[in-house]
Amino acid sequence: MKTIILKKTSIHRRIADVRQNYFQLHHVSRFAWSIIRGVLIAGISFIILYPLFVKLSLSFMAERDLYDTTVRYVPRNFTFENYIMVWKFLDYPKAFTNSFLLSMMVSSLQLMSCTIVAYGFARFKFPLKNLWFGLVILTLVIPPQTIMIPLFLHFRYFDLLGIFERIIGRSFNMLDSYWPFVLMSITSVGLKNGLYIYIIRQFFRGMPKELEEAAYVDGSGIFKTFSVIMLPSAVPIMITAFLFSFVWQWNDTFFSTLFLNRLVVLPTTLSALAQNVNQYFFWQTGQAGNTPPVYLSMLNNTGSILVILPLVIIYVFAQRYFVESIERSGLVG
Repeated sequence: MKTIILKKTSIHRRIADVRQNYFQLHHVSRFAWSIIRGVLIAGISFIILYPLFVKLSLSFMAERDLYDTTVRYVPRNFTFENYIMVWKFLDYPKAFTNSFLLSMMVSSLQLMSCTIVAYGFARFKFPLKNLWFGLVILTLVIPPQTIMIPLFLHFRYFDLLGIFERIIGRSFNMLDSYWPFVLMSITSVGLKNGLYIYIIRQFFRGMPKELEEAAYVDGSGIFKTFSVIMLPSAVPIMITAFLFSFVWQWNDTFFSTLFLNRLVVLPTTLSALAQNVNQYFFWQTGQAGNTPPVYLSMLNNTGSILVILPLVIIYVFAQRYFVESIERSGLVG
């Protein structure tokens, strides 16, 4: 009897030792994976943030710091002169106001139109549905430069099936106005609209159909079900689509340069910053091309900080909605 008890005790001790060794090994492996994961995250963060850090460092340097080999990242002659000069050459208050109004308008219109289109693709059946959705995705593949000339001519001589030409005898010139952006946004053919339709469609497809069926049983129609039941649940993904649209329009130089010549916005003024600075020094000194390239590069970095800063502030407040909507839309994993 004692032998059996001793054997059982020995077996229990061995099992306890195995469990203890397993938990120790599991703890060590989790700790090692945490270190590896931390190193990877730190490395990726460094790759992403390093260019921004360099731009920020250069923006506070004086011109003589650029020629000092002992100055790397910390300015020796700290100054705000670059910001003052760039603020003037960018015409920042006016350009910021125009960019903000344009981005808000485009983002709001794209959000409304793309949400309706995405809901139709997610919930309804109609002829050639897959073909039409394939064409939506195709808009992400085709670069806008391929249709640059037709777009320009279309809005330079805008007409609706020849109706305006027959009634008033002429077409409309919509360049240097917000109308090209408005028309492209409300028809869901604007910048990156295919992406917004896709991510909102994925979100609606993931929502239970029982919600709509219950609403239909209670007597709600299609539009009431969409506005009362589906839209409130889709707020996170709509915020994400809005943020995407706002950021892309804020940084857009292609359509802004194509449609706007006299209306200043931040991307176009930033791209012309070096030329404006050269002209300014030419008027001051009478010599063309006398501005050092490194100095122009420093001013461009300073202008980039002023353009990026509003987007960083927006992302800080909207980060929670952005992460939540990406997880629920099925774009990860």
